[in-house]
Amino acid sequence: PFDVAPIIPVLRSHPFNDPDWLFEPRYDGFRGLVYLADGTCLIRSKRGSAFKRFASLSEALPRELNVKNAILDGEVLALDKAGQPHFTDLLTGPTALAYAAFDLLWLNGRDLRNRPLTKRKAELAKLIPAPGAQVFKVITIDERGWDLFEAVQRTDFEGIVAKRKSD
Repeated sequence: PFDVAPIIPVLRSHPFNDPDWLFEPRYDGFRGLVYLADGTCLIRSKRGSAFKRFASLSEALPRELNVKNAILDGEVLALDKAGQPHFTDLLTGPTALAYAAFDLLWLNGRDLRNRPLTKRKAELAKLIPAPGAQVFKVITIDERGWDLFEAVQRTDFEGIVAKRKSD
């Protein structure tokens, strides 16, 4: 697979509801593109630098995602025992790492970027292993941005992300 530039979110002043949009919690971690190829994994930042410090996660992902090659977009997280992300733990050293996958851009020789987001998410869901793995699919809420926004305000999440279903 080739280098991919991730979509950078645009800041909005307030949440909204819309049947043409999906909404996800925004995690507090490092945005990372996962490149899987023939049993190896490279995690790159949104600017293209390799995340060498997450070697344990890079070793686990090929075992957990049974694919020949793929590119996933998501967030590298440090999780506490309750499963809550803590950004500072990513900076301070050894911690339980996880990868929150929110998009599948390439799969087994197929470029999926021209397919609608809803179709890519359906393909991504098929790849995600059972709970307890280091990789998990980000929860998506259909059209109810306000509901998700109110829910994340009661947690330690950064906010929400809105994405067009057709993109």
